[in-house]
Amino acid sequence: MSEIDNNQSGDTRRDFLKKTSLFTALSLTPLTVLKAADNKVDERFAELFEKIPLNLKVNNKPYVLKVEPRVTLLDLLREQLHLTGTKKGCDHGQCGACTVHVDGERVNSCLSLAVMNEGKSITTIEGLAKGDELHPMQAAFIKHDGFQCGYCTPGQIMSGIACIREGHANSKEEIREYMSGNICRCGAYPNIVDAIQEVKEKGATI
Repeated sequence: MSEIDNNQSGDTRRDFLKKTSLFTALSLTPLTVLKAADNKVDERFAELFEKIPLNLKVNNKPYVLKVEPRVTLLDLLREQLHLTGTKKGCDHGQCGACTVHVDGERVNSCLSLAVMNEGKSITTIEGLAKGDELHPMQAAFIKHDGFQCGYCTPGQIMSGIACIREGHANSKEEIREYMSGNICRCGAYPNIVDAIQEVKEKGATI
């Protein structure tokens, strides 16, 4: 039978295919919509039942929070507390850009779950300066040009302070060794070492 005959008696093959495709799409759409709705319901239930109370101090300010068990300290700081000075670099504990102090010790915040820090005191790069007065390490980084793009700088500064506190800044070689967990893609390492060494030699309170 020709297409002309099809037109006389009803739909053409092209019309039939169009209708078939339309029916197929319509039959699939409700399932997709229902699945999306189910996901939204799951997210709401997760918010209601899966969040855990968390009490901690960040930059000497107390916080009472509720967080999901899977949230990292880094994401808590950046997404919930809006302290974006701490940077997300590799997110695997390999670059040091997310270094913060937890009870005075340096920690890669991307590797620490927020709920593991119950009752602890966190210091981020935002908590170093006293008003307009920079922390000695911040001032030294500026003086020695210890950064270029600046993305790794918060982590470098936090790690540099800890390096001195730990007693691992007695020589340039030792500083390089104990700062090796902080990566600078711009290659400002000599200036970073000089900045840390100056702070150590001046005996500044850190």
